[in-house]
This record gives sequence, structure tokens and C-alpha cells, in this order.
Amino acid sequence: MLRRLALLSLPLVLAGCTALVQPVVGNRNVPEPKRTVDLTRYVGFWYEVARYEAPFQKDCEASTARYAAQADGSIQVINACRQGSPGGPVRSVEGRATVVPGSGNAKLKVSFFGPFTGDYWVLDHAPDYSWSIVGEGEGRFLWILARKPVGEAQYNVLVTRARALGYDTSLLRRTRH
Repeated sequence: MLRRLALLSLPLVLAGCTALVQPVVGNRNVPEPKRTVDLTRYVGFWYEVARYEAPFQKDCEASTARYAAQADGSIQVINACRQGSPGGPVRSVEGRATVVPGSGNAKLKVSFFGPFTGDYWVLDHAPDYSWSIVGEGEGRFLWILARKPVGEAQYNVLVTRARALGYDTSLLRRTRH
């Protein structure tokens, strides 16, 4: 009887565990990237304009990313921010990204900690690579990046583009620089 009860309750337990790993926020209908990415133009320095809040970016301001092509075809990733305020102490992490084959260079796998990888999808970008909208396959994360800090008008344009991709832009947190 106890064994039967355990077997009957197993699906409920598994469903509960699955609920724990579901995105708390985000977009469940994640768009595919809009166009291919020329990595030679994409690499370089980016300012984070806005993001969905994420635990690994807690208290981050003045967030930036630097991407550099490596001889083996991978991309070095250095993310940095200032803790607590735009003038706070610098916190950074280094990782490596590899292109997902057949994605037109728009989907990458990024690793910051050993064998663990996360999706990095360039969902949209300016023809001149002056801005980029980045997400991942689950819709839990969203970043708006630009080559230089943007004013209010450009910020609104980029938020409108993210909304057009299907993202809930009320969840965006603007990054202070």
C-alpha cells in the first residue's frame, strides 16, 4: 500500500520539482534570432542598457561586456559591473562562448563555470552593430546592449523593439552608468 501511494505521488513530486525550475519571469514564446551575426563586427565592447533582473547580477550597475575572438574559434567573454552603484567596486567574470552550428552565428553557448553552459541568443541587432537585443531559449533573461550609453529617446526605441519581439518590457531594469 505504501509503495503504491509512493508511486502515485511521484508524478506530483516531479511536477513540483519542474515548477521550481520554470522561469519566474520571462517570455515562454521566445523568438528565434532575426538575422545572422557577423562575429567580427559583434565582438568588442558593449554597455548594458537594460536587463531582466537575474540573481547573478544582483546589485550590478554600470554593467559591460567585452567579447574577443580567439584563435580556436571561440569567443572570450568578460562581463563586469560595479557593485551597488556606478561608482562601486568592480566585479567581473570571464567565460567562453562557442557558436551553435547552423544558427548563423546568432546562437551561442556560454560557459563561465566549467562544463555548465547557458544559451546566448542575439535576437536582433542594428545593421551597424550599434545595439543588440540578447536573450535565451527559455525567455528568462533579456539584455539590451549598446556600443555606448544611450539617451532616453534611443532607450525607448530599443525597449519598443524588445516588446515587438514579444518580451514583457515592464520587467526590464534600466542599468545606471
